[in-house]
Amino acid sequence: MEAGTLDRRITFLRAVESSDALGGVVQDWMPQATVWAAVLPISDGERWRAGEVGASVTMRFQVRWSPQAADFGPLDRIEFDGRSYDIAGVKEIGRREGLEFTASARAE
Repeated sequence: MEAGTLDRRITFLRAVESSDALGGVVQDWMPQATVWAAVLPISDGERWRAGEVGASVTMRFQVRWSPQAADFGPLDRIEFDGRSYDIAGVKEIGRREGLEFTASARAE
C-alpha cells in the first residue's frame, strides 16, 4: 500500500451498552480508533421495500494492517464524511500489509 493513497480519515465505532436513568439498557456507538484510509466507492442503489424507497451506498476502506485495525469486524461500524457505515466484511491485503473493509450505509 502506498502512503499517498491513504488520504482520508475514518473512525472505527464499537457498540457499548450502558444503563439509562430508568434502569434500561441503551446501546451507543463509541469511537475506538481513527486511522488514515483509502476510500473506494463500490456502488449505490435504490430498492423498493414495503412501499418505501431505500437508497444505500457501499464503499471499500483500505487501511494499513495493525493489531488495533485487525480487531474490527462486522459487529462494528466505520464513520466517514459524516455517515456511519455497517461493516459487511474484512479481508487481509498481502501478508499483514493492509486490511480492506467493505461497508454499506443508508443514503438519506
